[in-house]
Amino acid sequence: MDAKPLRWLAATVTTGVLVAVGATTLAADASNERQKARSVIFVNGDGMGPAHREAARLALEGLDGQLVMDSLPVSGQLTTSPDDPANPITDSAAGATAWTIGQRTYNGSIGYDVNKRPVPTLGYRAKQAGKATGLVTTAQVTDASPAAWFANVPDRGQQDEIARQYIDVSKPDVILGGGEDWWLPAGNPGAYPDKPAEDPTEGSRSTKGDLIAIARQAGYRYVSTAAQLQAAPDGRLLGLFANQEMFQQREEGQGDVYSPVVSLATMTSKALATLKKDRDGFFLLIEEEGVDEFSHDNNAARMLQSMGELEKAVAVAKAYVNAHPDTLLVITGDHECGGLTVEDTGTTDESGDAISKEDGPFAIPGSPLKFNLDWTTSGHTGVDVPVTAAGPYATLFTGKHPNTHVHEVLSKILTK
Repeated sequence: MDAKPLRWLAATVTTGVLVAVGATTLAADASNERQKARSVIFVNGDGMGPAHREAARLALEGLDGQLVMDSLPVSGQLTTSPDDPANPITDSAAGATAWTIGQRTYNGSIGYDVNKRPVPTLGYRAKQAGKATGLVTTAQVTDASPAAWFANVPDRGQQDEIARQYIDVSKPDVILGGGEDWWLPAGNPGAYPDKPAEDPTEGSRSTKGDLIAIARQAGYRYVSTAAQLQAAPDGRLLGLFANQEMFQQREEGQGDVYSPVVSLATMTSKALATLKKDRDGFFLLIEEEGVDEFSHDNNAARMLQSMGELEKAVAVAKAYVNAHPDTLLVITGDHECGGLTVEDTGTTDESGDAISKEDGPFAIPGSPLKFNLDWTTSGHTGVDVPVTAAGPYATLFTGKHPNTHVHEVLSKILTK
């Protein structure tokens, strides 16, 4: 669909008339939707394409089952192309920044346009509009996808600067995930020791000082264990539960571990319990990073485990939306990773190298059948990603749109 029909659709929706697109008729009374809209929960399965969702459905729910993330009433597709002079395939930074500033940009950008100028992000603008904001992720809390909602840096690698901006500029009310290393100066390990046996490269590395101490001075409660998280009172909350990501990404049997100190679902529940207290509503980003990282290593078993944990968090989010119909829930991925295909077990491995390979077989619950997963790359691809949605303005995700369309829809709720 080209840009002109999209502009026509957006203009028509704001008038509150019925819009026919092919065989689909969208009832889009914008004034009514605006009255119902208060909060947004946005879920990113990092690296999650259509085959990841289908593989998870087969492995977790069986031949006739359905994932929670696929049970939402509205579905569509998003393109993921960046505006990068060197690469037609996006990274997470450019993909997430397209959501948060409404413009395609170069790989590595966090809240910067193609001319390397900072643009106010949706997370920052939601806070300026009076809403509570938060993020939960199994990556570093300062990694590309969460950072794109709440920071502006020209290079995604500036994670300690991203952390500083969280505290000094965008001020999310809830920050939960990994990445303690970026909050403490070198030689000052926190709750998680430097150079752990599972990854000796990990260690504190902030060049911005002790950002945990600065966060405490700014009114954040800092927690680093599941018990501390559970006991934390309402109010600003910073929780860091790993040196870097909340898992160890490796090929199968090469030290790969997915066993977070706190589950994504638990972090999601705590964040929602805190953010929902705001009368003006809230924005919450939920991200499962393991889908992408284990796909980079063509580790299908851990990828499926990560998808299972994402499903649990989605179930928490969906239950909240069912009880709070003034909340928009959106589930998608920033890009596809691995060039994944779901195959039957009778096919041969066509790839033939040590990275891009066939995985499996994997059992299908309730069936004697099994399936294989075939990886075609250890990198990202340009495959369109599925999007499912429920709540106010969800119908606007029907059809195929550029990833910048996320910004168009969410802005209706998060900005004034």
